[in-house]
Amino acid sequence: MSESIVAGFRATYAEIASKLDAPQTPEAREAVKREIIGLFKTVDQAITDLTGLKEEIRALVDKYKQLSQGDSGTQAPHFTGALPLVADHIGASTFIQKGWSLISLGDYPGAIQALTKALTLSPGDSQAESLLGWAQMLAEDYDNALATLQKVLTKEPANSLARINLGYVCLKKRMFGEAIEHLSKAIRLDNDKKATLYAHYYLGLVYFEREMFEDAETFFRKTLQLGPNLIEAYYELGRAYWFASDPEAAKQTWDDGYKANRFNPWGKRCKEVLELVAQGREPPRS
Repeated sequence: MSESIVAGFRATYAEIASKLDAPQTPEAREAVKREIIGLFKTVDQAITDLTGLKEEIRALVDKYKQLSQGDSGTQAPHFTGALPLVADHIGASTFIQKGWSLISLGDYPGAIQALTKALTLSPGDSQAESLLGWAQMLAEDYDNALATLQKVLTKEPANSLARINLGYVCLKKRMFGEAIEHLSKAIRLDNDKKATLYAHYYLGLVYFEREMFEDAETFFRKTLQLGPNLIEAYYELGRAYWFASDPEAAKQTWDDGYKANRFNPWGKRCKEVLELVAQGREPPRS
């Protein structure tokens, strides 16, 4: 489709160019000038319109990711934010920005390819490596993500986003001791609000997996204090209460989660698990 749009503009461009190559009267040249200005304005407006549409598509992607995240049960953070500003190293910045955009759009293989290219142009670039580790983690390529994020933290120990991502990777690989170490360090650093929020949440998941339910409760409650809109924390806190033999607190928590956002996939999960236990069945352990 983009080719057809550009083809139309190029056809107009070629027509104008042919007129400039032929002998013309002053009146004809003035007419060509108006055509050039008109083409420029048309292309400029098309760029503006397409850029606006591109941002609207991002909103569709964010909505889809929320739905798919709730359906799949993935708890990896899908942060959004401003496009990273990076210094150019022989064109590497183009691929870094492309990688970031592809991550935000949910195209993790494409992001990995772009960021790998960035690192061939600028070996050892910390931002490219950090984004690559994030993309690998979201693609569930945990072994490569582990190696990439460890390299980032060797150079940037205070990179909290890389640290919580590494903590999540360790959680998924059931390396619980290492997960606790990285996530606790992110909390102590406390230099990124989103990272601090997810560090508490992931620690709750770690302790839940270890069946240390009271410790899990502590971290899930703190998560909700820091981020009341992280609805999945209601769901997980309810599970921690349930398996710690406090079913009434569990049901109240799930009810709170559903009421906090009935349209959120995790809010819907809270309602579903309430219906499940009302039938005398157990909530899922995973």
